[in-house]
Amino acid sequence: MELKAPIKDMLFNIEHLSGWAAVKASRVDEGLELDDVVAVLEEFGRFCAEKIAPLNAVGDREGSVFQDGHVTMPSGFAEAYSQFVDMGWQSLQHPCDYEGQGLPRAVGAAATEILNSANMSFALCPLLTDGAIEALLLAGDAKTKKTYLPKLISGEWTGTMNLTEPQAGSDLSLLRTRAERHEGGTYRITGTKIFITYGEHDLSKNIIHLVLARLPDAPPGVKGLSLFLVPKFVVNDDGLPGARNDVRCQSIEHKLGIKASPTAVLEFEGASGVLLGEENAGLNYMFQMMNAARYAVGLQGVGISERAYQQALSFAKERVQSQPVDGTSNRAVTIIHHPDVRRLLARMRAITEGTRAMAAFTAGWQELASVSETAAEQSDAARLAEFLVPLVKGYSTEMAVDVASSGVQVHGGMGFIEETGAAQHYRDARILPIYEGTTAIQANDLLGRKTLRNGGETARRFAVMIEQTEKDLHQGSSVSQDIARQLGRARLSFLAAVDHLLEINKTDINAAYAGGVPYLLLAGNLFSGWQLARSVVVAERLKEQGDDTAFLSAKIATARFYADHILPETHVHRERITGGAESLLGAVL
Repeated sequence: MELKAPIKDMLFNIEHLSGWAAVKASRVDEGLELDDVVAVLEEFGRFCAEKIAPLNAVGDREGSVFQDGHVTMPSGFAEAYSQFVDMGWQSLQHPCDYEGQGLPRAVGAAATEILNSANMSFALCPLLTDGAIEALLLAGDAKTKKTYLPKLISGEWTGTMNLTEPQAGSDLSLLRTRAERHEGGTYRITGTKIFITYGEHDLSKNIIHLVLARLPDAPPGVKGLSLFLVPKFVVNDDGLPGARNDVRCQSIEHKLGIKASPTAVLEFEGASGVLLGEENAGLNYMFQMMNAARYAVGLQGVGISERAYQQALSFAKERVQSQPVDGTSNRAVTIIHHPDVRRLLARMRAITEGTRAMAAFTAGWQELASVSETAAEQSDAARLAEFLVPLVKGYSTEMAVDVASSGVQVHGGMGFIEETGAAQHYRDARILPIYEGTTAIQANDLLGRKTLRNGGETARRFAVMIEQTEKDLHQGSSVSQDIARQLGRARLSFLAAVDHLLEINKTDINAAYAGGVPYLLLAGNLFSGWQLARSVVVAERLKEQGDDTAFLSAKIATARFYADHILPETHVHRERITGGAESLLGAVL
């Protein structure tokens, strides 16, 4: 089955859900038009379908290979990556000041989804490079930016993020990697880092590791972490890679999925590094990279969901099995005629389109956080964007596992057989709720930092915005009014959960955090349904104007399915939050 990037749906989201008008107004001097976005995404979609997607099964079958400290990528990966770089795809959303193309974040998000649909293992290399670029833009001095950013933005060099250590896991306060001051303003980095995605490979001429480490006089815990840039090859004064640095790959992991993506154990043996930003402020800088990576992992969830849906839909249209239950044929029919297969496919489509819309909306607010006219407007946009990122990451990835599992189910027994490819999507998707912060870590962030800390202010603002959409829907058709009622009930469940969590946290913090993941899933479900509901408001208006009726009718039908079959799950999560803490904390284990 050939991958077909859902360009039309992406463009709908960019134009109507991502705040395109405000973003375009902020870039009036650049002459940016939607037609330019169409051209970019269509060309990238063709490139990914023709060059990257065919390598997905190859990468899963061959995997990356470690030998004598070196990693060899699967057949075709090096050639495809070289073409990826030559065509400038890494640079799409990065600043023109460093030879990027400077396209809006919503466009970059669409491109990220397309690449991950094509081949998630391949896409992880550019994803980590994007995160390194974000951190350098924030913390690098002028010389460091000039030296490293153009090479990273072109994709000629790639980037990694080095946090985790064998004894630490996600608890960064336990990190032991050491940094010692050296002559010429450099540092010597010593320690072991694990789970380093693309920590070693043969795709690029240099690998730029961003490493959290401790100086000898650093305070304990996370407040004593500094961020260092440690290249695989030390960069000479002429900007070219020189001698091999003292960082070595000790091994790569054998994994359930994403087998082509090398997950490395790296040993830093007094490697030469450069401090980024201020000493002991590394975690703040790394969070910039982590937030970019977490948002991108959410997009991975959307991408793998789209791939699984397309494959399941294609199979359902071709697989002949059993007579229809309504007796309309005395012969076996394709399984897409059977009600439960339609239920599975409709759920897959609704979740995929809903999470895609979430990502586009969030990208728009991320953009406004940097381009709005006043500092107050930027701060306001940033607060909302920060509230939404754990929802994009947490909900989209949990739902990707759901969608990929449904894809296996649609295939029946054939889905459990590797040759069909459905099982690979399921295996690949399973890492997404784990890396770059598990769903529980995203939930703790959403609950603690983004809800409890400000007394629910941002959460209630989120609900007010949803209520406005309900009012807009009530001005439309009977279908839109039905969606409004379902959306309103889900919003009230969300507000009830917020009120409960704020109150219970005053007396029993464990009870509050026991509801963390259900709270994230409730909010994510609501967010996704809200964006599909916003789509209905736009679609009904455009239909009246005679626009693409089939596409718009499908948007409305998908939103209605989501409202009827998926939004009601918010009420279950509310019950878990408001009444389930005692049995959870008292469970016999």
